[in-house]
Amino acid sequence: MPQLPSATRRRRPAPPDTGLGQRLRALWESRSLRLRSRFRRRGLLAFLAVMGPGLIAGIAGNDAGGITTYSVLGADTGLRLLWLFPITMLILAVVQEMAARLGVITGQGLSDLIRDRYGVRWTALAMGVLLVANLANTVAEFAGAGAALEILGVPRWLTVPVVAVAIWALVLFADYRTVEKVFLSVMVVFLAYIASAILAGPDWGAVGHALVTPDLGGLDPTLLLLMVAVVGTTITPYMQFYLQSAVAEKGIDEEELALEQADAVVGSVWTNVIAVFIVVATATTLHAASVRVESAADAAAALGPVAGELSSLLFAVGLFGASVLAATIMPISTAYVICEAFGWESGVGHRFRDAPAFFGLYSFVLFAGALVVLIPGLDPIGLIVGSQNLQGLLLPIVLVFMLLLVNDRALLGRHVNGRWRNGLAIACIGLVVALDVVLLGSAALGWLGVRVG
Repeated sequence: MPQLPSATRRRRPAPPDTGLGQRLRALWESRSLRLRSRFRRRGLLAFLAVMGPGLIAGIAGNDAGGITTYSVLGADTGLRLLWLFPITMLILAVVQEMAARLGVITGQGLSDLIRDRYGVRWTALAMGVLLVANLANTVAEFAGAGAALEILGVPRWLTVPVVAVAIWALVLFADYRTVEKVFLSVMVVFLAYIASAILAGPDWGAVGHALVTPDLGGLDPTLLLLMVAVVGTTITPYMQFYLQSAVAEKGIDEEELALEQADAVVGSVWTNVIAVFIVVATATTLHAASVRVESAADAAAALGPVAGELSSLLFAVGLFGASVLAATIMPISTAYVICEAFGWESGVGHRFRDAPAFFGLYSFVLFAGALVVLIPGLDPIGLIVGSQNLQGLLLPIVLVFMLLLVNDRALLGRHVNGRWRNGLAIACIGLVVALDVVLLGSAALGWLGVRVG
């Protein structure tokens, strides 16, 4: 493939003007761009105009699997492993900043760049693993949404179809900016976890101490695997694919790069702050009462007798909102990535007839995930665990590709990684690779019948 010169930004052509709706949308886009230009030097207003992709990617990281991991961590270990989250915050910020920079400067999604630079075979391998893993994760999100409302008395057979149809219609019939605003509004439900933690009445001095004091005493294999799971669920491949594709579709300019970098970092901080509050809530209540849980729904139900029904309700609301958001982002990310990888038209701003492969893939992953959850007697735990292992296999490959791409001067010109950025990125990626090796090694031992822990 011929390489793009550093000054060239590859943008997808706008869909043809086929009606009044598209002309109005084009007018809105031009007004929005003028507004962003007018306030470019006015700090907060400029940031608010650009904000979205990084924050949404970060929020989506707190999905049903993530909330389950954080709930189990707090219930099993109390506050002793809170020091992990400043580390995961740094790693996620480094990775998401690279994805945002690649999206802004090149105007291309990550899979698009991988195909252009490294060929179809590597791309097809990554796409196959991602499709299977994201499909399994979508099952987990619908399971989380259904379990959350079952706590409130709403049956799963009603929740799952209604949620699936609602988010399918949102993505199919709304433009990108409308979808983005809906996603950002979902952020409010995560405040429920902050409220749950406050209602639990923790010792905030102990929380602050645990955040800055590593505790490695008495580590056993089971606890080590839980630590690996925390890192693995906080930093996932689909978040980076979604972030870079969303940045490219939103059309953020090079002059706004610093603002989008800030957006990516804020999203990384936000997802880890919410994780900390989830751990604090379950550590202060369930760990103190020696209550063990296996899922986020278990944690929400168990909080009622220990911390009060309001705390349980807030936890369940947060689980529902997080699951619905991730159930939307996961299929979108999958459709973006696969379409970009094979050169098919993609983007939420298109109509179905303009991007049939994109919306077809989105619909398949979304509804297949919902249907699996409705199968009577099916336990999705094995599927969820398998998807996490696949994501763990894919993540180091994706991160290495990202590191190579952000050092490609033909792509990024003066925006390539400097020495200190490379050092930090290599250290973060090295840690993720080491942890994934531990996770996959333990899975292999499990398959061979060797007991871990």
